[in-house]
Amino acid sequence: MKKVGLIMGSDSDLPVVQKAADKLKELGVPYEAHIYSAHRTPVQARTFAENAEDNGFGALICFAGKAAHLAGAVAAASMLPVIGVPVKSSTLDGLDALLSTVQMPSGIPVATVAIDGAANAAILAAQIIAVGEPELSRRLKDDRAKAAQTVLEKDAALGL
Repeated sequence: MKKVGLIMGSDSDLPVVQKAADKLKELGVPYEAHIYSAHRTPVQARTFAENAEDNGFGALICFAGKAAHLAGAVAAASMLPVIGVPVKSSTLDGLDALLSTVQMPSGIPVATVAIDGAANAAILAAQIIAVGEPELSRRLKDDRAKAAQTVLEKDAALGL
């Protein structure tokens, strides 16, 4: 099975990244996490992105706050699907990161999830990989059914 790359711009993003790692573990999807900055370590970020497909990755998730150029920089250097997770910062509550991540030029797509939307990014990456992995597809379906069951149990217990 292909791996998912979790790339954060700073270790301050780790609490958000952990949510994606937890979801990938739950789904049985292998992953690697790295800290590469689009601004402070651009050579390393680019090198990782350029070699990701050859190194067994099937999708990349980039986490960045503020200027949030990481997902775009990685997408420019890789043909793999890139998912951007804008990380909430104290400056503009993540709106700056959201706008930086979602406003990509034509030809360099980045799928963007909600601010701090790490779990959805992990699910989307797993869905991408599941195209060629029937067992992973089944686990994703089971996960969705479990989520639906949780809502129905809460509805039954509401008692209003």
